[in-house]
Amino acid sequence: MEYILNKVIGIGKKVLPFCLFTFLPLNMQAQRLAITRTTIDVGRTGYCIPVTATFELRNKGLMRKLQIKDVKPDCSCTKVEFPKGEIGIGDKFTIKMTYDARMLGHFNKQAAIISNGSKEPVYITMTGVVLADLQDYAGSYPYDFDGLLVDKDELEFDDVKKGERPTQEIRIMNNSSTVMHPNVLHLPPYLSAVVTPDRLPPGHSGKVLFTLDSEKVRDFGLTQTSIYMAKELGEKVQSDKEIGVSAVLLPDMQGVRQENAPQLAISDSVLNISFEGKAKKTGEIVLYNPGHSTLEISSLQMFTSGLKMTLGKRTIAPGGTTKLKVTAYADQLAKVRTRPRVLMITNDPKRPKVVITINTN
Repeated sequence: MEYILNKVIGIGKKVLPFCLFTFLPLNMQAQRLAITRTTIDVGRTGYCIPVTATFELRNKGLMRKLQIKDVKPDCSCTKVEFPKGEIGIGDKFTIKMTYDARMLGHFNKQAAIISNGSKEPVYITMTGVVLADLQDYAGSYPYDFDGLLVDKDELEFDDVKKGERPTQEIRIMNNSSTVMHPNVLHLPPYLSAVVTPDRLPPGHSGKVLFTLDSEKVRDFGLTQTSIYMAKELGEKVQSDKEIGVSAVLLPDMQGVRQENAPQLAISDSVLNISFEGKAKKTGEIVLYNPGHSTLEISSLQMFTSGLKMTLGKRTIAPGGTTKLKVTAYADQLAKVRTRPRVLMITNDPKRPKVVITINTN
């Protein structure tokens, strides 16, 4: 009997009582259908422009694979897509609802998920509003932060000098069906933001004006950070609403005499690296000083991860050369959002900043 139970239950030498195997609690035998969000607001769409809500789900059952038997929408105007095969324990999957948008005004559409994961159907809901005349914002607002559309997800303050206060602007638009109060989270001490207007009704646009205080930037060269957009005051930081910020602070070269200055010449400002199926590859750039005094490279930095740099020497005598070796890592570069670049800050008054672009394939 002990051998039979071992084979059936699969627990090796340790044997569970037969009654425990037979009368496991129902919540351990049944599947658990976990849904990230049961209601999704798809925002605004135009008349007869279908709109889709994608629901993320997971099989959190412990004993058997999950089977979605059917997903039944509450009207023929809504179509659904769901996996037809078995879903393994712990596996994630999606269910899509698409509304044909053939009636103007606000809509609230439901669908019932019928599965072996629960005795009763589980309901998902998509909401939104259909407008008669909808402006196409796809080109001007390419980034969707959960209904808050923005026109860019990066801010770059280039060639900033001490004492300057450059500004940049991000345009925003409320594509949801509720009022928003947009704000910016995790601002560093050297960056301020003003949101106009502070109350953004559905379908309305606004802007965020960012000002960089160069006096509060600590070091010359590249300074990078991340800030986060929020739809409401008190909202938590979310990684999918990240905006990258970079600032390049240049040294003051006004007191340097041009006739005695060093000069930086480089073999190329673009480095092309082909992986050819390899995990990493290295390329070289030659640096040369045709000037009349020692060239100093005070800062050497990367705009992205996925690169490793080796500089032969940081000071180059007149007429001297050195090499910059850049190793690119394919798996890391595949994950970065910004262009791979290398930044050098020098004491050449004509070229205090040099950017080398890394092209990979």
